[in-house]
Amino acid sequence: SQQNNNNNNNNNIITMKTALFLTLCSSAAAFAPSKQTTSTTSLNLFGPAGAPSNQAFANEVGAQAPLGVFDPAGVLDSPGFDKVEFDRLRWVELKHGRVAMLAVVGYLVTYAGVRFPGAGDIPAGFDALSAIPGMVWAQMIATWALMEAANSNTPGELNGFKPEFPGDFRNGALDFGWDKLDDAAKKRKRSIELNNGRAAQMGILGLMVHEKLGNVADILP
Repeated sequence: SQQNNNNNNNNNIITMKTALFLTLCSSAAAFAPSKQTTSTTSLNLFGPAGAPSNQAFANEVGAQAPLGVFDPAGVLDSPGFDKVEFDRLRWVELKHGRVAMLAVVGYLVTYAGVRFPGAGDIPAGFDALSAIPGMVWAQMIATWALMEAANSNTPGELNGFKPEFPGDFRNGALDFGWDKLDDAAKKRKRSIELNNGRAAQMGILGLMVHEKLGNVADILP
């Protein structure tokens, strides 16, 4: 009986030593340096776990410091995604940015009280939507439709003019010295426009949200 007790005690001691050893090993692993991985300039926050972002577009306009190729949704890694689709999405972004820049300027100008002749009683902001006469709405919609129709197939191509990139609307008439710039200067100019458009999209969204919250007067002079 005493021998059985001794055997049980020995087994308990061995079990305790084993558990202590495993605990020490796991603790040491927790403080061990992590494995170094190759970093990229892209972000893929919501894409497949561990999937590298597509760096084929790292030199495109808009892929710049500090984020580089910013693709949190993993669109660039989707099957079948190519340069044609990238150019289409870039054109969509550029177009939205241009509209947003006009929207920010229009919002600030009308908020400051500037009006076209005959429109002095039209308020600023969302209140203008219901105050604009129906004929003015018709004219604006017709203008938008004609602009969309003229550039629906190849954005910027008109009268035989071949644009350098989607969104190039010079059409052989408006140049402002663009052809005299080198490739680096052109890329810089396009990056400036794209970034301004990105900021304007956030800006007009912020103005609309604050107007609905009723405190837009607190952020505008």
